[in-house]
Amino acid sequence: MAAALLWLASTASPAAAGETLRQQLVYEVYAGGIHAVQAHMDIDLSKKNKYDLILDAKTRGFLSSLVPWKGTFESHGWILKDGKYQPQKHQSTATWRDEKDIKEYLYNKNGSFKSLRITDEHSDAELREVNDEVTNGTVDTLSATLQVLDAYNETGTCAGESEVFDGKRRFKQIFRHEEAVTLTESKYNIYGGPAAKCTVEVVPVNGEWHKKPRGWMSIQEQGRAKGTMPTVWIAKMSENGPAIPVKIRVKTAYGTLFMHLAEYKSADTILVAEKRVTEDE
Repeated sequence: MAAALLWLASTASPAAAGETLRQQLVYEVYAGGIHAVQAHMDIDLSKKNKYDLILDAKTRGFLSSLVPWKGTFESHGWILKDGKYQPQKHQSTATWRDEKDIKEYLYNKNGSFKSLRITDEHSDAELREVNDEVTNGTVDTLSATLQVLDAYNETGTCAGESEVFDGKRRFKQIFRHEEAVTLTESKYNIYGGPAAKCTVEVVPVNGEWHKKPRGWMSIQEQGRAKGTMPTVWIAKMSENGPAIPVKIRVKTAYGTLFMHLAEYKSADTILVAEKRVTEDE
């Protein structure tokens, strides 16, 4: 796999204080040394008391021919006076071959859940009935993560807990701080410097859960069996914006996945890893 060297920084330093509150990130995911997934994340806090977070991901290379998947996940909402990131709208769009599944979640500013609409092969923006017990007081997973990232600026730790509704189930998303560390940049990852290491756990609350773990729960439990939960390292790259994930490690029964921060843009700051993979590779 060829590498594109757009601009290589020997270390990742914080962006200038006068920047706009927008950070654009590119992550490369490797499984057993194979480049499996590329993801783009855009965190925008430039609107007063508002936030926008968009994550695009897709399988790459040989894996894309076996697992032709791509997804877009976006959250838009309010930053309340108490610092809470309260979603107004969250939408997930997942495409498998030619099949597309869209879920649109709407929330009220007071934290209550407004509506869920689903578009798939069986329905077109169909309004679904939901139980208040499963939905009210929940947020989406991106907003919950952004809350933890923002808190790092104040606490220097990676910790927090939110309850999330994913369309069928309610669960706790728990970040647990493990330790403060110093990371070294590499040809795959642009970041070098202080970071917080934490684990992430999903704990079922109610809703339609399978007796046998599936999907993310299956991956999580495989990691638990190997002695470690999914692990994320977060660090501050922007003077004004929230911290960002700079590395993620997920251990499974089939091997270990690593997600590296391969590119970072904010105002005039551009950092690109030596092994950043371009779109046409």
